[in-house]
Amino acid sequence: MKYIMFEDFSGAPTPIIFSNRINHAEMREQMPYSRALSAGYVSLRPDGFHCYGKSTGLELKAEPGDAAIMAAKFDDPES
Repeated sequence: MKYIMFEDFSGAPTPIIFSNRINHAEMREQMPYSRALSAGYVSLRPDGFHCYGKSTGLELKAEPGDAAIMAAKFDDPES
């Protein structure tokens, strides 16, 4: 799966996870958030989320804290 981490309207990081068949740049165009913070690939392993790689189209890469942000969003969907 691919992902883009956006800054939402309140300034909080918000991950969007989507199929590998969709280009990062195409997904970016569909989102209302003005700022993309990071992008790459995500997998779910027995020990949790693993974010890696980069989006050449967006010129963004996976950041070390991205997996923890995703895990927190799954643990508390209201966050």
